[in-house]
Amino acid sequence: MLVTKTLRDPRSASEKAINALAPKVPQLWGGAADLSSSNKTMIAGEVDFQPESYEGRNLWFGVREFGMACAMNGIMLHGGTRVYGGTFFVFSDYLKAAIRLSALQKQPVIYVLTHDSVAVGEDGPTHEPIEQLAGLRAIPNVQVLRPADGNETSAAWEVALNTLDKPTLLVLSRQNLMTLPLPQSTVFEGVDKGGYVVAQSNKDVADGILIATGSEVNLALKARKELLSKGQDVSVVSLPSLERFEQQDDDYKNSVLPPSITKRVTIEAASTFGWAKYAGSAGLTLGIDNFGASAPGDLVLDKYGMNTQNIVNSFLSL
Repeated sequence: MLVTKTLRDPRSASEKAINALAPKVPQLWGGAADLSSSNKTMIAGEVDFQPESYEGRNLWFGVREFGMACAMNGIMLHGGTRVYGGTFFVFSDYLKAAIRLSALQKQPVIYVLTHDSVAVGEDGPTHEPIEQLAGLRAIPNVQVLRPADGNETSAAWEVALNTLDKPTLLVLSRQNLMTLPLPQSTVFEGVDKGGYVVAQSNKDVADGILIATGSEVNLALKARKELLSKGQDVSVVSLPSLERFEQQDDDYKNSVLPPSITKRVTIEAASTFGWAKYAGSAGLTLGIDNFGASAPGDLVLDKYGMNTQNIVNSFLSL
């Protein structure tokens, strides 16, 4: 199940995880709202669930995101299986009322939400999520995980299957990301706790902290190298799940984000709403508080400051 490739997109890593889990978890089944090829939610070698094949494990929900989510709530209320369903992250707005019911009823539905930022590019602002992360994180009893690489994605799937009292939202990037240079055991433990240090400062007390989620962890690591060349030795923290991180005790949270280190920059290609808590009064929040644009993904990210140089400049301005 683990991903060790140097370069892989979390969406494909999720597909690999699903197919590694399927033989070991025979009650796992799912599909997508007519986007299975894009969300990569199919279980290879399994037939479709239909009237003549009730043993099928691939579900075709059709172009009806809300209907899919309601059906998954019903499947989980029936009991006996674990179900997942996928769509583009921006379409989570169509799911929201059903996600809220998943949370209210404590049903561990797994939502696979791909194409997670303006990096989708040419599809334009209608398909580029901005405010969705903040809105979904605000729902009680929901855990959102936005993994930074293939190994974090596998760990997120493990967290999802081990969670029995709330829905899990896996928010996955489409673009290829470098695998974090860490032992897999460190990644799995870190994701389980919702946040961890992916790059330690060489100093006893770091000059600052770069805090990121998902694809922006790669950017933070690149910015760290650039800052080192300028005499600034910072640590980098990945926070794949704010909800899980907040469940940890103060000792752990303070070991990841020492209160004495106030020079902080948070980085997420989405609304900055909610990040001031982690940046602190002396820090900065980098994000996107406008609708996106139609252009190649790299150009859109650059347009909104999601690049190494802006991170470096922002930190140096503190």
